[in-house]
Amino acid sequence: MRLTPSRGGFLRPFGCGWFIREFLLGNGPEGSTRIDPSRGSTQADINFEYKDALARATARERAERMISNLVVKGTDVSEEEAEKIYLRELKKVSRKFTHMRYHSFLMYFGVLKRLGWVEVTEKTEPSAIQDNYPAAPSRVYYRLTKVGIQTGQEPWSNPLFTLYPEIGPSHIKKSD
Repeated sequence: MRLTPSRGGFLRPFGCGWFIREFLLGNGPEGSTRIDPSRGSTQADINFEYKDALARATARERAERMISNLVVKGTDVSEEEAEKIYLRELKKVSRKFTHMRYHSFLMYFGVLKRLGWVEVTEKTEPSAIQDNYPAAPSRVYYRLTKVGIQTGQEPWSNPLFTLYPEIGPSHIKKSD
């Protein structure tokens, strides 16, 4: 039994690289918070917004599919009913399904740093952690560099292959 889609692999509604770029540009992609691009944002906040946006997009796609099936069967769906279906689907979306683990996100973000697409800003803020632990390091803000802004969509779609172009061809599906 084939578990992956016929084209590509397991797909998400949008890629992490695209989201980070759009978020740091201040565009508020997929309903996320709009930020000041010169100020930037912390890795934890970017990760949170990414997870939240993926959950909303996943719920929206599921709700649209359900509503479409209802309409095909001849059921009239009002805006209020459609919103209820969306909210019900949003509650069902597992955060484990819609995001990479935080450590994986940090590793991914590290690739962006090595490519020179993101940089540290002057802004930091104190971290708050639970009692009985030593003081945590400050939260560091990142923004896009000029290179990151000017880099096209294709490299942003797979920064790891951009950083290590020699591994790319070994992962591309060969046509028979």
